[in-house]
Amino acid sequence: MSRIAILGARGRMGAAFARQWAQQHDVTALARPELDLSDLAALERLVKSLDYDILVNAAASTNVDRCETERDEATTVNATAVGLLARLAAERDARLIHISTDYVFDGEKDTPYVESDEARPLGHYGQTKLDGERLALAASPRHVVARVSWVFGPDKPSFVDMIVDRALKNPRVEAIADKISSPTSAEDSAEWLAAFFDPATPGGLYHACNSGPCTWQEYGQHALDCALQTGAPIQARTVEPIPLASMSAFVAPRPRQTALHTGKLTSVLGRPPRSWQDAVADFIQRKFR
Repeated sequence: MSRIAILGARGRMGAAFARQWAQQHDVTALARPELDLSDLAALERLVKSLDYDILVNAAASTNVDRCETERDEATTVNATAVGLLARLAAERDARLIHISTDYVFDGEKDTPYVESDEARPLGHYGQTKLDGERLALAASPRHVVARVSWVFGPDKPSFVDMIVDRALKNPRVEAIADKISSPTSAEDSAEWLAAFFDPATPGGLYHACNSGPCTWQEYGQHALDCALQTGAPIQARTVEPIPLASMSAFVAPRPRQTALHTGKLTSVLGRPPRSWQDAVADFIQRKFR
């Protein structure tokens, strides 16, 4: 049994981690108001008061557009605080598992990114997450950085819920058809990352998402198809395509193609992560059960 402290326990990933890992481990799950990554002194006091073997940081400033305008806050939360957590974990000979993002890439590559590809963020959010990665990995070779993308799960609504809920009420729905990435099941990620509770599992940088790339449109269409199979009264049967360039409200730049290759994670797990299609189908079936 590991002693695990989870920061960001009300997010999609943190909540899934807390629920699943508590079945076999001693879990302390923290979120606001007791957790504030922008208050570094309070954060240090809090973390020093905890008893843990594994410190998991699933908290972040993730509003991409807000990060572009509130740069100091984003830097503190996504980078400086991560360096502090990494140092505190290393000082007590514990492992940090830190959640990062596909937005560290510029999207210019036509095939899925591997961990050794150069990271070139387009916006401030991606830059702060990359800085956090580097601080985490520099503090200890045992620390783990897990990059995820397009996360969905039962604990907090995501794109999957949004597209299905809209299709239940409207005869027409749409999604971006020229932006590609790899969906990540929060519940699947809890299973994958548990492999790093074993001290013998190598630390470092990992891409931790479900297998296979897709566009937002394909992601949404599969969710609707799965909902229809459950008998849900879906009005919109097709997700209409729209271009990324049409999203005039976006402040921050978005990378075009950030699918993540999971071969390194596969080598640790001994099997590849299941396909995003299977993970979405399972999620939708339980949503309408």
